[in-house]
Amino acid sequence: MDWDDAYSNGAYIEGAETYPPRWAREATAFRAESNIEVDIVYGDGARQKFDLIRPDEDAKGLLVFVHGGYWMAFDKSYWSQFARAAVARGWAVALPSYDLAPEVRISDITKQISAAVTKASELVEGPIVMAGHSAGGHLVARMICDGVLPEVVAARVSRVVPISPLADLRPLMKTAMNDKLQLDAAEADAESPLWQVPRAGVNVTVLVGAAERPVFLDQAKWLSKAWGCDLVVAGGKHHFDVIDAFSDPNSDMARMLFS
Repeated sequence: MDWDDAYSNGAYIEGAETYPPRWAREATAFRAESNIEVDIVYGDGARQKFDLIRPDEDAKGLLVFVHGGYWMAFDKSYWSQFARAAVARGWAVALPSYDLAPEVRISDITKQISAAVTKASELVEGPIVMAGHSAGGHLVARMICDGVLPEVVAARVSRVVPISPLADLRPLMKTAMNDKLQLDAAEADAESPLWQVPRAGVNVTVLVGAAERPVFLDQAKWLSKAWGCDLVVAGGKHHFDVIDAFSDPNSDMARMLFS
């Protein structure tokens, strides 16, 4: 099996190269119209900051949206528009950046997102929902594994939505990207949500696009089966547009999460 091809998304999405610049433009436009506080520091590194977008009224709760990019690309500035649905429905949204491989390992990024969620939880009261895309799906799934979040924060987490998540990291050791990820067997096992037990009482919904690469459909199904949680396969959606539900206040996902 060609593992690099299996985990290549852009090569199989028409117009893939147009998505990142469009995301950046839409994110910039949404920030300009939002009640936003930028660059809230949660750690020591230059990238360890998040933006916090609040609704006009008192927030019903907090959504933490964690971006993807195989832990090697992007920052919070590309994703602000995916706070639109939650904000329109009365929720505050934190969008963190984090350090990237190869400067740090995936286990380090997990600790950084835990710190970001903890800091954001101090600024917004109420329940916490977490959603993340691709590598971000891995990271939000990790947040409800034992010992990752402080207990006082974990107790507030009501729902998690791993979107096209990387749940089993072991196959990535067979790809060229592992030159940067530096995964070894021990870390791949420890950082794979598939081999962890999620916190009891947290509602988990795995979301994946029906038109995604087979390995991403497999990863989503594996996590859903291992955790005994809901799996939503979005018809016609691929890896880059499956997240669009978070920018649409009237999407089924938005109504389910933020009613």
